Amino acid sequence: MHFPQTSEYALRIMAVLVSSEESPLSSALLAERTRIPDAYLSKICRKLVVANLLVSRRGQGGGFRLARPAEEITLGQILEAVDFDPHPDRCVFGQRACSEQASCPLHEPWARLREVYTEWAEGTTLAKLG
Repeated sequence: MHFPQTSEYALRIMAVLVSSEESPLSSALLAERTRIPDAYLSKICRKLVVANLLVSRRGQGGGFRLARPAEEITLGQILEAVDFDPHPDRCVFGQRACSEQASCPLHEPWARLREVYTEWAEGTTLAKLG
């Protein structure tokens, strides 16, 4: 599965912060460790803070850290925070109404793929990555 760059970067940021434990990482250090441009990293981190996945602190000794334990943060929450939508409402075949009653040839396999994604996203926590 291919994720948009912002989604990949958000996952990368969170994975690096898991390994930093309780101490905050500065934006500059986080950008260096994740190889994400600083301005782009700041935009992503802002979304993660708004979603209550990260906490930010300014000043000496400040930076970013996880808002709660890694066991309580799922990959789905991270992806949702940066607006990744794995369940587009449009039909792969371009049909206006693709449902169980009026389905396209790919409706069933596509529905199964969405189910597998949801199980993975909701069942995989940051703690499982390390």
